[in-house]
Amino acid sequence: MDLKGTNNTVEVTDALYRAGSDGDQMGKWSLFMAFYGIASAMFMLYIGAAMAVAYGTVNAIIGLVLTIITYSLINRVLAKHSINNRTTVARFSRTILGKAGTIIASVILALTAIYYAVFEGSIVVYAFQAAFGGEHWIWSLVVVAYSTPLILGGVRRFLDKLNGWLLPLYLLGLVVMVVWAGVRFGFTDAWLTHTPGAELPLAAGGPGWLATFAAYLGVWVLMMYTMDYAALGKRQDTGFHTKYTFTWPFWTLTYGVNALVGIFLTFTIPGLQVSESGLSGGLVALMGPIGLVLVLVFQTRINTANYFIGAANLQEFGERLFRVKLPAAFWVIVSSAIIYLLMLLPIIQYLLLALAWQGVLVSGWVAIALTHILLNRTRKDEHGLLGDEHYRQIHYPGLIAWTVATIVGIFLTSAFPWGATWGPIATVIVASGLYAGLRGAFREHSALHAPTETGPKPA
Repeated sequence: MDLKGTNNTVEVTDALYRAGSDGDQMGKWSLFMAFYGIASAMFMLYIGAAMAVAYGTVNAIIGLVLTIITYSLINRVLAKHSINNRTTVARFSRTILGKAGTIIASVILALTAIYYAVFEGSIVVYAFQAAFGGEHWIWSLVVVAYSTPLILGGVRRFLDKLNGWLLPLYLLGLVVMVVWAGVRFGFTDAWLTHTPGAELPLAAGGPGWLATFAAYLGVWVLMMYTMDYAALGKRQDTGFHTKYTFTWPFWTLTYGVNALVGIFLTFTIPGLQVSESGLSGGLVALMGPIGLVLVLVFQTRINTANYFIGAANLQEFGERLFRVKLPAAFWVIVSSAIIYLLMLLPIIQYLLLALAWQGVLVSGWVAIALTHILLNRTRKDEHGLLGDEHYRQIHYPGLIAWTVATIVGIFLTSAFPWGATWGPIATVIVASGLYAGLRGAFREHSALHAPTETGPKPA
């Protein structure tokens, strides 16, 4: 089993080698189905509803449209680069941060994915408890026990088929939830016309549509997911993936459709609490066993992605930090053990703080990655499977830009009422601008050694 989708047939004979067979890469529909598993997270219903409650439905929808456009444009660039060069987040971090930065980036992505796995798994636990009662630790163990095998060995190759089968159930589930709630409590336009009262002032991070857009910056980690999944694709399928898999159809479904359903349910079901646990509990209370099945379908799909990304990047981090090669199954088990232990803690209450800090760290990385790809578009890119010996330990432009942007973002987010909106946005601007400027100042276009520094190296 190889969690990172590498190709052992590639021979690295030069620091700029980009050839390699696509024979062991995922087919376009397999990758499409595997990635679309992310679309069904109940978090996506929750965050859309939360934005509508806080800022009004119209502002939430405007912010969503801007988010979908932004995600589509950025992910098209990231996906195309990742497919062409098989660059996962960890491998690409060598280019923009150096070998030392790769360790940091991989552990951040691993912990973020593990956090999401804990969070989404806790929703299933809550649904089980709402339906059957029982202890939290027992249901947590059940959730981890059935989720872990989905990315182990041959079962991981079954993942795309699993998500393929669950996709129509997920889409049907969205329709059933809306119809069921509407028939039970009535169809009105209250969900479309909700306003919170006074418009959020600029001094508090307004207007509402901008605050909504900034809130979705906290989920830019899915752009890192894009790179890790796109690295599994075939170059011959680049056109398909940059049109359908990683761009506007996916983000329209993931953010747009899910948000509208979440908003409708929130303003249709009386007393529904605007939280992920509230939504799942409300569905079980409303629909009984059918609601429980829908929660299981939704969360099983998203958690295949979380477990995969968490284990793959934990493996990357562990191998680089401890310089030891262990079976991928070991890292899957370690990752699942961490997930289970964290599920025993009250982690959901720290969601907003985690999202704010995560949004700063991740959006800074994405801004540097995007800037690097655009500025290097006329240069020959390195293949993701190049050995570490071709890279400098530290790429100062990237590491300095990321560090400074993160400090700026966290400071603004923590110190000012408007920081939740402008902190992540400032992080993107500072990271991109500083990286572009420092590249010229250091005269380093990437962490890759120039051919004259290292000479050709055998595989």
